[in-house]
Amino acid sequence: MSYRTADIYVNESKAGVLEETESGYKFQYDNEYLASEEADPVSLMIPLREEPYESQVLFPFFDGLIPEGWLLDVVEDTWKVNPKDRMGLLLVSCRDTIGNVSVREP
Repeated sequence: MSYRTADIYVNESKAGVLEETESGYKFQYDNEYLASEEADPVSLMIPLREEPYESQVLFPFFDGLIPEGWLLDVVEDTWKVNPKDRMGLLLVSCRDTIGNVSVREP
């Protein structure tokens, strides 16, 4: 199986990498980002730290970035992404989010 990755940006700085894994998902902050004085956490539930975060499901913060309702329908129809493919939806629809976090393909 081919696992996907996403670069996670905070305020246009690469903060870390989100990966699909055999057991779910892993997010790890970038060491250069952690060393920066301007480093902000991706969310309050994912504070800055060197150790990776792991979860069996897509982290709620990242899942919350995915559009809902009619906008989700547009994303699914435009990019032909299965609504159960949360990582796929995140990759195609969260490059420009309302907040300071964005998701980009590496």
